[in-house]
Formats: sequence, C-alpha cells, structure tokens
Amino acid sequence: MTIDFVAVDFETANSFRGSPCSIGLVVVRDGKIVEEHGILMRPPFATGPDDFDEFNVHLHGIDWQKVKNEPEFAKVWNKLLPVIGDLPLVAHYAAFDIGVLRDSLDQSGEDWPTLSYACTVVASRRLLKLPSYSLPYVAAELEIDLGNHHDALSDAFLRLCGR
Repeated sequence: MTIDFVAVDFETANSFRGSPCSIGLVVVRDGKIVEEHGILMRPPFATGPDDFDEFNVHLHGIDWQKVKNEPEFAKVWNKLLPVIGDLPLVAHYAAFDIGVLRDSLDQSGEDWPTLSYACTVVASRRLLKLPSYSLPYVAAELEIDLGNHHDALSDAFLRLCGR
C-alpha cells in the first residue's frame, strides 16, 4: 500500500474563511515528502490594511504589507492545483481549511475541483484520549515538535509528516 497525499494548511487575514493570506502544501508520495510549497497571497478582494484583523495578524504575523505585492488567491490556486492532482488533501480541522478553499474559490469565481480530503482531528479523536484535539495537544501527545505554529507550511508539515 502506498501512502500518497497532500497536507494543506491555510492562514487567513480575518475571520472570513474566504480571506487566505498564506497556504502551505506538502506533497507525500510513498510515505516520503517530495515537494513543499509555502506561499503568501493576497486574499480575494483585499485592498489594504483594514482587511487584516489584529487577532489574525498576531497569530501568524502576516499583514497587508507582507502580501500587497503577492499574487491573489486564484493565481496561486491555479498553479497549485496541478501539484495536488488527484491526491487527497489532509488537514488538521479540515472543516476550516476546506471551508477556506471553498469560500476563496467562490469569491474568486473559480470552479470547485473534484477533491477528496481527510481530517486529522477526526483521526486524533478516534485514536487518542486528549483534553483537546487542537494541533498543539496532538503534537505534544505524539512527541512532535510543533515548530512555528500558525506558519502555513510548518503546520502542513506537521499534519501527518511527523516534522
């Protein structure tokens, strides 16, 4: 059996899920990391600093200044879609990350691709007994260094790659 998937994590500019400002993707084939992407982007329709909530900026450190000259979500997504291909996406709390993807595609007028996905929160709840299934608790239980939490690429690595 091969283990092939793409770990994904988004960071958003504000509480609206359609405001991605960063994506992390880690491609795993035959259980080995073969490709990684950590990309900053302008959220769909973002026009300035007011589009970034202080709470979010405090979490991930990404503000308007860091993304104002970056490509918009749609351009980033269209470059990453061939990287994903037909591999399943894996996310910790997939409801959030897949929601970000869905809302961002809607905001950008892009079509929803055929994708499958899995959630490591669901898997953690089935396999572990923890007071919380947030990423820091799961990482600690599995004795995995959380690294730079709320950095999209770092969090994507942690999904199932054991980094």
